[in-house]
Amino acid sequence: MFRTALRTVLAHKARLLMTVLAVMLGVAFVSGTLVFTDTLGNAFNKQSAKSYKDVAVSVTTYYADDQETDGKKQEPGLSPKVLDEIGAIDGVASVTPRVEGFAGVADPDGKLIGNGWSNTGTNFAPGENGKDPAYDFTEGTGPTEAGQVALDKDTASRGEYKVGGPVRVATNGPVKEYTLSGIFTTEDGAVNAGGSLVLFDPSVAQKLFLKPGYFQMANVTAAPGASDTKIRGDIESLVPKDAEVQTGKQLADQQAADIERELSGINQMLLAFAAIALFVGIFLISNTFTMLVAQRTKELALLRAVGASRRQVKRSVLAEALIVGLVASTIGFVLGVGLAVGLRSAMGQFGAKVPAGPLMITPVAVAAAFGVGVVITLIAAWLPARRAAKIPPVAAMSSVHAVATMKSLVLRNSIGAVLTLIGAAGIIAGAGVGKDGKLLIGAGAFFSLVGVIVLIPLLSRPVIALVQPLLNRLYGVAGKLAGQNAVRNPRRTGATASALAIGLTLVTGLTTVGVTLGTAIDKATTDNIKADYMITMAGGGGGLDESAVKALEKAPGVSAVSPQRASYLVIAGEDSFASGVTPGDIQQLLALKTETGSLDSLSGDAIAVASDTAKSRGWKTGDTVTVKYEDDKTARLKIGATYEPNEFTSPTLISTDLVGPHEERPHTPEVYVSMDGGATEANELALVDALGDNPAISVADQQDIRNQFGGMINTALNIMYGLLGMALIIAVLGVVNTLAMSVFERQQEIGMLRAIGLDRRRVKRMIRLEAVVISVFGALVGVGLGTFLAWAIGETIRGSIPGYVLVLPWERIGIFLVLAGLVGVLAALWPARSAAKLNMLTAIKTE
Repeated sequence: MFRTALRTVLAHKARLLMTVLAVMLGVAFVSGTLVFTDTLGNAFNKQSAKSYKDVAVSVTTYYADDQETDGKKQEPGLSPKVLDEIGAIDGVASVTPRVEGFAGVADPDGKLIGNGWSNTGTNFAPGENGKDPAYDFTEGTGPTEAGQVALDKDTASRGEYKVGGPVRVATNGPVKEYTLSGIFTTEDGAVNAGGSLVLFDPSVAQKLFLKPGYFQMANVTAAPGASDTKIRGDIESLVPKDAEVQTGKQLADQQAADIERELSGINQMLLAFAAIALFVGIFLISNTFTMLVAQRTKELALLRAVGASRRQVKRSVLAEALIVGLVASTIGFVLGVGLAVGLRSAMGQFGAKVPAGPLMITPVAVAAAFGVGVVITLIAAWLPARRAAKIPPVAAMSSVHAVATMKSLVLRNSIGAVLTLIGAAGIIAGAGVGKDGKLLIGAGAFFSLVGVIVLIPLLSRPVIALVQPLLNRLYGVAGKLAGQNAVRNPRRTGATASALAIGLTLVTGLTTVGVTLGTAIDKATTDNIKADYMITMAGGGGGLDESAVKALEKAPGVSAVSPQRASYLVIAGEDSFASGVTPGDIQQLLALKTETGSLDSLSGDAIAVASDTAKSRGWKTGDTVTVKYEDDKTARLKIGATYEPNEFTSPTLISTDLVGPHEERPHTPEVYVSMDGGATEANELALVDALGDNPAISVADQQDIRNQFGGMINTALNIMYGLLGMALIIAVLGVVNTLAMSVFERQQEIGMLRAIGLDRRRVKRMIRLEAVVISVFGALVGVGLGTFLAWAIGETIRGSIPGYVLVLPWERIGIFLVLAGLVGVLAALWPARSAAKLNMLTAIKTE
């Protein structure tokens, strides 16, 4: 029977091609994901181990603003005295102190190299030999004077900087010009992520990033034979309690775990989309084997008649599936390895530097790829194999194919209806629960999707009947035949449409949620921000320096300017986050709706509180509360106003004049500015000039602000579309496969149609219209179910998104339906051409 299965596969190579392609694409996705993440993980882990190879112990402190702990003044970092004490510990060979923060440089076009969060500045820390162990200089030397800096090799190349030439370096303060003293290579993670690294003279770095005389961290190397654990214990007794002291091995292990966790998230996301693609592929495979079994009814019945048992026939069909699965998995695995290599190269093209390392093809990746490909194929072929085993020997005497019994159809529709009702009930219940209903909705979505797939054959007749009159009117005989062919075999039509329905369910659901969120965020932005510009550090590179705020206040044409300083207060004994703002100006820049009192009171000894916070704490306008600042000083302030909660401010507003004197290092994430004449090119240029043409500072107008908040959603949607594209490609292959095999199955019928006058053009049209009808039917089912799911998901997040109102993206839905029709047309090109080329006399004689 295995030889019979092998001969059958070889005899039907063309008909099994689409099945091979579907499995191959899914396996390529799975194997490519596993090989890619394994390769990256191995490379980064080796880089991490290399970075900490000479580190015995690492000490990291956290800036404390000279606060008191247990009655003792706490220093802001590691002082020279503490570093000397660490160096004097028995077994310590050397101590390399570091202080770091944001620093960036521009490319030749004046744009920041990197993306803000990966732009780092630190100090050059030479040892006794004059070299810094963390950096290898390829040109020049490290900075030894206040006016010098050194750059990593990639940044120097991208910025076209030369040793001895000028470099404008942007930090949180004003841009300053330095002389480039040297260029170095490094294994620093920020640089590998596409960022930049600037080395300063130690005194300059301390002044920029912490406090003169102090370092944030230090790496300790041990003398030969010394115990890292003992050194760590000795260091812990010298540094503040909140300092983090780890051995080099602990650091390497922690970073390896962090890398594994981050890659695991990517891995799971990609594998989830691979699972969707393979799930869609099940319908294609099942459809293929169902049609092959139907076309070979006489052959299988003859096998039964000459002595083959039901089990042998079933094994024969499953053996065919096994061969197809093995071939497709082999090709898919090879393609997956190629995909992993391509993804690794693509990361370099996007500026991410991937450490060198071998391609990792693990036994797990091989087993997963072949296991998934073979198992999916066998599962999909099991039901057709079971049906094949039931073919009675007497069928060998007739060419009539076995048809589904009424009992089987009733059972199928009953199961589908029950599953759909259970799923719908779960989705509605989850939506009713709110933010805690996500699991209910997920379970309900699964049952609904399975139920609708089971019911699709039943749904196909009434839905396609609705468009039948339109097909008759527009396309005449070809349209009438296309509609009838689409519902002739509801199971086949349903299985073909199901693949598209799954893809469109996910695409429509994601699109609807994304567009709704984008609209809510866009509305919140336009409703709450009246300022012409929002000034921030590019890419979230930290807070703006006070010098930037003062420069903006002096810029020509500025009518109102206010920072939104992130401040920490203790109000009436409870921790509170506050926004430090400029009284008078903030009302012109943000749409703050006062409920009681007046925001003008901020110019005195008063604060304003969001109404929900005031209600929860029993405050009202006119009450006096005790406020403790960051420097532990206290004051008695009045509640001058309550305002409607606003997602762009903290629950408390306080004047910068009140909070400023108590903050040694104020943190200002953004500054809002309004200008005479509004947002114009000239006004934007005036702000850029006032800020010293700083490449690290972003000047965003209203549209930029909207794009900034909504852009992440659009980016996420585009990524999702790309990943779901694999599933949709497989769905298209399913349409092609169904039509091609259907044409083969209906050769005699097509020959008769040609004989009685249906010309080749109308034969092509008939096949194309059939494909369009099936594709659009599947798309309609997917759009309906996806919209329902989007509504339910929206109910779970409505409470956390102010102004959330479900928005149906009719334009995109229309595009999806048009694309589904186009998919049908493209999928029908080959089958339609094959049908039109059939010789009518040969086709009539075909059995």
